[in-house]
Amino acid sequence: MKTMRNHSAISEFILLGLSADSQIQAPLFVLFLVIYLLTMIGNMMLLVVIKADSHLHTPMYFFLGQLSFLDLCHSSVTVPKLLENLLSEKKTISVEGCLAQVFFVFATGGTESCLLAVMAYDRYIAISSPLLYGQRMSTQLCVGLVWGSWGLAFLDAFINILVALNLDFCEGQNIHHFSCELPSLYPLSCSDVSASFTALLCSSLVHFFGNFLLIFFSYVRIISTILSISSTTGRNKAFSTCSSHLTAVIFFYGSGLLRYLMPNAGSTQELIFSLQYSVITPMLNPLIYSLKNKEVKAAMRRILKKIF
Repeated sequence: MKTMRNHSAISEFILLGLSADSQIQAPLFVLFLVIYLLTMIGNMMLLVVIKADSHLHTPMYFFLGQLSFLDLCHSSVTVPKLLENLLSEKKTISVEGCLAQVFFVFATGGTESCLLAVMAYDRYIAISSPLLYGQRMSTQLCVGLVWGSWGLAFLDAFINILVALNLDFCEGQNIHHFSCELPSLYPLSCSDVSASFTALLCSSLVHFFGNFLLIFFSYVRIISTILSISSTTGRNKAFSTCSSHLTAVIFFYGSGLLRYLMPNAGSTQELIFSLQYSVITPMLNPLIYSLKNKEVKAAMRRILKKIF
């Protein structure tokens, strides 16, 4: 009953989105529809290639398949509502729907953070112990790491949303954003947001920064191992196995952490970071891992030969 009483003053929010100009909204709809379709097609194609080609049945590509599935989920949390609002005059979302979106943005984003840390550890094992790679990165361990990533992220999201349910919303309906995220809801609350903000800050420090530190130390060891390789060819080959993952890490953390740690003001920079984090990165990941990966390109050629 407390939750219903808290939210009774306001039953829905208005997502102001990217622009109030109707002439700009139509081109934006086409642009983001194309981006969303490319995200769906690219990630599903990568999933199919990894599943269909036996050469890619290794821990590295098992994690890459999980990342593609995660990008499908992460993009689908926000983009469909963004597209709907670009065509609709009434750009509303219920309080319950908004909080559900907050939860799944947190859960999928947190899982991706964990998974990128797992993939960094995988690359470290592959480079430092290539002969024992299959033994050390067993199927059981890989599955456990993936389930652990999902479990930790959903627990983190659950804690944050549980605290956010105690917020009273009565200061206004307008969210200066295209989706619901916790920092965007704080200005609309007429109750104390310190508990929710503290939970969000702790999540950012422990979950995201914790994973970032794991990635950082994995790459310190990776670079140390690469520099110890005597031949230039060997060093280049070892580094090439990490370049795609490193690019994905830069895109994810370069936008995601800045979005959640910067003050909420509905600024253009804030919207750009959010678009990069939740819309652009899921589209780019399959391109990064296919265009820069010889094994994936070779697998695609093999599959195309079988088809045609």
